[in-house]
Amino acid sequence: MSSPFPADALSQLLFAQAPEFLGLYDAAQARFVQLNPAALALLGPNAAAKPGLPVPFRAATGEAWADLVQTAHQAGHYAGLAELRPANQAPVAGRLELTPFRQEGQELLLVRFGEQGRLQQAERELAQSVRRFEAVVTNATIGIIVCDRQGRIVSANRMSEQLFGYAAGALCGQQIEVLVPNARGRRHEQLRESFNAAPSVRAMGAHSGDLEALRKDGSVFPVEVSLSYFYLDEQLYVVSYVLDITYKKEAERELIAQRQRVERLNTELEQKVADRTHALTATLAQLEQRTEELAKALAAEQELGELKSRFVSMASHEFRTPLTAVMNAATLIEKYPGGEQQDKRVKHLQRIRASVKHLNDILEEFLSVGRIEEGRIEARPSELDVADLLADTLTDVQSLLKAGQTIAPEVSCPGPLRLDASLLRKILVNLLSNAIKYSGENSVVRVRAACQGGQLVLTVQDEGVGISREDQEHLFERFFRARNVSNVPGTGLGLYIIAKYLELMNGRIALQSELNHGTTVTVTIPYDHHPAD
Repeated sequence: MSSPFPADALSQLLFAQAPEFLGLYDAAQARFVQLNPAALALLGPNAAAKPGLPVPFRAATGEAWADLVQTAHQAGHYAGLAELRPANQAPVAGRLELTPFRQEGQELLLVRFGEQGRLQQAERELAQSVRRFEAVVTNATIGIIVCDRQGRIVSANRMSEQLFGYAAGALCGQQIEVLVPNARGRRHEQLRESFNAAPSVRAMGAHSGDLEALRKDGSVFPVEVSLSYFYLDEQLYVVSYVLDITYKKEAERELIAQRQRVERLNTELEQKVADRTHALTATLAQLEQRTEELAKALAAEQELGELKSRFVSMASHEFRTPLTAVMNAATLIEKYPGGEQQDKRVKHLQRIRASVKHLNDILEEFLSVGRIEEGRIEARPSELDVADLLADTLTDVQSLLKAGQTIAPEVSCPGPLRLDASLLRKILVNLLSNAIKYSGENSVVRVRAACQGGQLVLTVQDEGVGISREDQEHLFERFFRARNVSNVPGTGLGLYIIAKYLELMNGRIALQSELNHGTTVTVTIPYDHHPAD
């Protein structure tokens, strides 16, 4: 290793014989260009001063070697406690000094490291003690504020800044009175001077009641404050320990309120017990009489329920048979043409069919309500194609269209999905029938089907008479019909049945309407995912 050290024999001798670590470091090459025997002894016999080799020094305060080199060049010198961390050896604590100098146009650092003596050890222990103290104060769960004799804040920990709503470091340099509500009215400065005259460790507010503190935003909050003090260089410093007791005060107030409420309730309860005892005597006699009446009423209610079920079953069988016969007869009559009255005969036959279909629809709605309430209908999902189902449904309702009415379908479901096709078809038929029924001629009924995120969204929009806000609250009740359509045939069961079907399919329904501006019904049904979706 060539030596850039001055060729002075005495300097070389002193460098070589020095008992402490000495080395010359070239920052540009990032390596030691010369090490004395003591340095080699510390680093080990195999130490190599190669470019890029990490320098095993670290300051006791945590700065890395590059930071120390930069500090030495900026300040002209660096000195401080550090650790030498040679490879495969225990760290060695000591004092590190860096002195930059220039030799033959080359910028070098004289690195000097001496093992720690008693003074340095004491300094290191003191520094560690200070750091521990600072860590305890900084991370304390109560606010700690230190002021000088004049009331100027010289230190405030993190919790105190959070309590009072100040940014880090913003409290230092301010007067303590900025944290005291109405400090001038409370003569806080006189109180501070009184404490300075006879400092003691004590709690504040012992004789003046509850204490409050002032945040930066102007709000106040209850606190408990304890005072302490210390002298540094014959200067008095006052330490305030601040604890936010908002939750404690709220708990105390709640406890007092609960106690008062319990006392009030006890008084009321005693009075009620006296009143109720007197009333119970008379009520017991009435209850015995009412028990017998209720038993009779329950038996009558059960009988009424059975009669209702029988009526529904009877209607389905006894009404459907003659209606079917009427339909067959009407069909046969239509097959006998001839005569001048044939056009009238056909007209009356069409009325027969319409009436029979209307009666049949009413019966089907009654039967559906009965089956739903008896729990005999269940959702049975199967694979279906929404576009095909919608096309079939539109075919079913074509006969209901008025003059000039059209249905505009729109489907955006990429593939088949799993739902109960029968229930879905009935829901669509009912919604489309209502839209057609309550819309005028030459109107458009729009039906949209969209599949996204595992949900089928069906929307049926008409240009009909609409529904008032008052009536919308009752639309899903049995037999309810809006007041503006009382002259239009219907049972008031359609939306009730749709809502029940949707319950079976875990779906939901939403309705938006305005009088004379149409109605939009949106049905959302979750479906099982399919690979094509």
